[in-house]
Amino acid sequence: MRKFLDSLYLASGWAAAFFIAAICSLVVAQVCLNLIDRISGLITGTAIGLTIPSYADFTGFFLAAASFLALAHTLRQGAHIRVTLLISHLPGRIARVFEFWCIAVAAAISIYFSWYTTILVRESYEFHDLSPGMIAVPLWIPQTAMLIGLIILSIALIDEFIGLVRDRTPSYHGSEQEGTGE
Repeated sequence: MRKFLDSLYLASGWAAAFFIAAICSLVVAQVCLNLIDRISGLITGTAIGLTIPSYADFTGFFLAAASFLALAHTLRQGAHIRVTLLISHLPGRIARVFEFWCIAVAAAISIYFSWYTTILVRESYEFHDLSPGMIAVPLWIPQTAMLIGLIILSIALIDEFIGLVRDRTPSYHGSEQEGTGE
């Protein structure tokens, strides 16, 4: 089970990286088209009007997908911004209770958002909601990437909570200890 979960978190991280690369590719392509347009305008006096239809919409969709798909992998790598100042100054037992509470609340919030995002995706699908751009994209498609990211984050938080119950050091503590020399 551990190998499967770690593979799931890693795959989610790679999917997020793919969407970041897709954003970069779209922006570079649009900049090149703008450059060709500008050169054409200087040479002929009129621009060609080259553009990638709805590229701003697509980059927004890709950014949402990348952001949500990266959450679980980033948590497991200890790269989320956390306020550890308080926990590091608490006595061991109180710090542990506080950490249990934080992970439990985060898991509950993530599960709550996953549930309601499921409803949102279902309604967008049923009502055939479309994006307003030049290319009308069914909204359930980009919303599904957000939902998948939230579900994987919920799984990661539950995984961390179970690890705490089993008295394992949370995976996200690894990078803190490496960074501080502990």
